[in-house]
Amino acid sequence: MAQVTLSFGGRAHLVACREGEEERVQQLAAMIEARWPGAARAGGGSYERTFLYVGLMLADALDEAENRPLPNDLVSEDELAGIAARLESLAGTLEQSAPTP
Repeated sequence: MAQVTLSFGGRAHLVACREGEEERVQQLAAMIEARWPGAARAGGGSYERTFLYVGLMLADALDEAENRPLPNDLVSEDELAGIAARLESLAGTLEQSAPTP
């Protein structure tokens, strides 16, 4: 089991993780660190309250990402049909130019 030391608000935390996941844990910690200054202002100096606000900020971001409706105009049906036609044409060209065994 690997261990990573993470620091928030001047306090160090030793966190266990699977071998090879140290970098991912540090990336996740960076998400907390990025929100720490705003949360610390809202937390009024309380370390626990600051963590609470960071958690709420991350939960809000997650909720928005999970529930944000995707725009319908990312790619139109006509564009998808055009892409499919070009891919089929490319596949046909590749099949014709492939060397025969």
